[in-house]
Amino acid sequence: MSYLGEDIGKLGFGLMRLPRLEDGSMNLDLICRMVDRFLEAGFTYFDTAWIYGGSEEVIAKALVQRYPRERYQLATKGISWIGCKTPEDAQAQFYQSLERTGAGYFDFYLLHMTGGPRTQVFENLGMWDFVAKKKDEGLIRHVGFSHHGTAAELDEILTAHPEVEFVQLQVNYLDWENPVNQSRACMEVAEKHGVPVVVMEPLRGGLLADPPANVAKVFEDTDPNMSCAAWGLRFVASQPNIITVLSGMNAMEQMEDNIAALSGFGGFTPEQDAVIAAALEEFDKFELVPCTACNYCAKVCPENVGISGAFLAMNANTMFGRYVQEWLNGGAGKNPPSACIECHSCEDACPQGISIVEELKRAVPLIG
Repeated sequence: MSYLGEDIGKLGFGLMRLPRLEDGSMNLDLICRMVDRFLEAGFTYFDTAWIYGGSEEVIAKALVQRYPRERYQLATKGISWIGCKTPEDAQAQFYQSLERTGAGYFDFYLLHMTGGPRTQVFENLGMWDFVAKKKDEGLIRHVGFSHHGTAAELDEILTAHPEVEFVQLQVNYLDWENPVNQSRACMEVAEKHGVPVVVMEPLRGGLLADPPANVAKVFEDTDPNMSCAAWGLRFVASQPNIITVLSGMNAMEQMEDNIAALSGFGGFTPEQDAVIAAALEEFDKFELVPCTACNYCAKVCPENVGISGAFLAMNANTMFGRYVQEWLNGGAGKNPPSACIECHSCEDACPQGISIVEELKRAVPLIG
């Protein structure tokens, strides 16, 4: 089904978690090959953001400079509540994104991460009027926003801004009835307003691609040839009113699996929905920190605490009885949870509404 007059496949390429080399730089060769394979498979939607360190610059090299502009749709986002004190500061992010990507215009432009006190920042800085003007100038084709908040907040924003053409929501089977993320309720609000959805975090930061053994067994017993990631992606793609489903792929194996999952996919059967329900029953046996490792908290932490690494370690310890590898991978080079000074800046930035300070206290006996 076409939305907004665009022919977009159900798989979108999320560019927040791109592959890097050992020195931390982007793996341009691999990214180019992944871009090539993605387009070859018939998919065209790429999603980046001003805040995704190095992502806009590398997609200029891997995509914009190598393919005709009409060959793809490029989305990026402005995040006015980080580092912006004036309207000019917020507007500068848009112009920097244009310069970094060299795309000439953006097919989709989003005000990034509404919800809680962040929503008012976009209002105060006049960003709704700004993006409308940029659309009139032909620098933006479709205006939207990404939302990390309640369904009631989403309803308020869409009511106040009927000009919005699309919204980006965190949707996955683990958050479908989650009282914090409210995936189902937010989807229903968007549909009520006639606003189509771009899905982010369909695999909850990778957790649903590599779930605990008891969860994986539910899927393997049903279809040993379908990956856990495919189950997660297909659950989301089965929902109505979906433009595309973003997957933050950083390996060619992930790319191939995701392409196979969503190429020509027509939707779940009631029997497959029942399998998802059974997997959720297994997940309910664990008490997990709902961290997706987006690392917005890290960008505002004055003590450079390895917050997401600590939470990855806690969850791994809960589900798998291990934690060292997750802490080393996610928190290496950063300070341990005990370095937290309880300033709570991280909590204002957290899309998941995690009580980070309290959770870090729980992590101290495990990590230090």
